[in-house]
Amino acid sequence: MFAARMTTLALMACLCAATLSAQVPVTRLRLAAEVRAEFLHAWNGYKKYAWGHDDLKPLSKTYHDWYSEPLLMTPVDALDTMILMGLNDEANRTREYIVGNLSFDKDISVQNFEITIRLLGGLLSSYQLTGDKRLLRLAEDLGNRLLPVFDSPTGLPYRYVNLKTGKVRGDVTNPAEAGTLLIEFGTLARLTRRQIFYDKAKRALVEIYNRRSPIGLVGTWINVETGQWTDSDSHISGAIDSYYEYLLKCSILLDDQDCKRMWSDSIAGINTYLGDEISRQRLSIIGRIPYEELWYGHADMNTGKRTATTYGALDAFFPAVLALSGDLDRARRLQESSYKMWIKNGIEPEEFDYQKNEVVHAGYPLRPEIVESTYYLYHYTKDPQYLLMGETMWRGFVKYCRTDEGYAALKSVVTKEKSDSMQSFLFAETFKYFYLLFARPRTLDFDRVIFNTEAHPIKRLTASHVRRKR
Repeated sequence: MFAARMTTLALMACLCAATLSAQVPVTRLRLAAEVRAEFLHAWNGYKKYAWGHDDLKPLSKTYHDWYSEPLLMTPVDALDTMILMGLNDEANRTREYIVGNLSFDKDISVQNFEITIRLLGGLLSSYQLTGDKRLLRLAEDLGNRLLPVFDSPTGLPYRYVNLKTGKVRGDVTNPAEAGTLLIEFGTLARLTRRQIFYDKAKRALVEIYNRRSPIGLVGTWINVETGQWTDSDSHISGAIDSYYEYLLKCSILLDDQDCKRMWSDSIAGINTYLGDEISRQRLSIIGRIPYEELWYGHADMNTGKRTATTYGALDAFFPAVLALSGDLDRARRLQESSYKMWIKNGIEPEEFDYQKNEVVHAGYPLRPEIVESTYYLYHYTKDPQYLLMGETMWRGFVKYCRTDEGYAALKSVVTKEKSDSMQSFLFAETFKYFYLLFARPRTLDFDRVIFNTEAHPIKRLTASHVRRKR
């Protein structure tokens, strides 16, 4: 009887897979067109109410600037997505506007990390896609103005720098902000042939790694002047997340063997002390089947002792990183956990207690990470379940976040109450990863680019592009 049931189950699985495969081309084309249309819906809302400013506030139909003067966050973040979507006329108009109006000669103190991943990364990516050297000149000017952040006793960057005066502040930083710079500064070094950009960002990454604990973990906050940790909580969530992402990605993009070694050392500690398997039972047609859910929680960086069983929207980037590293087994299992967090309320919360199966922080700021991981897993496995997963997330995303003039963050995924916020990463990341999951743009070869943590694709360059320039 058991064998007969298993045979029937296997047959059903084959039939379902065949049906899904037959539906994939039509469904993907339709969904890609929907994503493109919704990108334009949000973009037109931005142009109508916030043009020339950083972000649209979609509920009040006004604008938000990060600082006292705008830095065109949304246009720069959105440009390479327009190019990949084939929105050529809109991309050309936007590019001309950026070149004609964006200046970094401003007496404002900016957050180095956010400016690097959004603006420096966006300018470099769009330069590589268009060949417009004016974008590279803007990127180099910005890079020069950001360099003073690295002038600390340890080489770890200060968090803020004045773009005009070079004055720095913010002597307590985190691994993500200190270690998520080498893709952008390394690429700038290669394109301008100025090694200083590479060396400064590389040292910052190494200095975080050198201060890992004896069991291979890093903490959440560190003093850039003393090199001492001020918070020993270790995890893969915000404030640490993209530090690990860049160890792996820089080893690939820049063929950096130090980064390769640091990634290998780090992932061992992550899997050992942060990985968490929770025993569950799944109901199937043959009864309840025991299985182990994979999550990544929090632990003390020195002892490895579990301190929290929370995982959230930012952590959901990690299946993509695992897949890129070749660990598809863990990537698949963790993606299943991330998706469980999403479907509990029809859209993911900012933070979720996986042990208690309950929402801890209910906001949703339009984050892209789970979509990113879905895209990576579909690329590597071609398993149609990831297209179905992506479609389910897309439907929930549109249902709960769309407004008359754009898309709005949610105050709560439980109540679905909206928040008056539409950050630029919606265009750079969320729409882009949905589109790439469903479309096959000729302008992008996944295996010849590395996405920075803001989803700006950077072309892999060879060592022959590096020339020292004083």
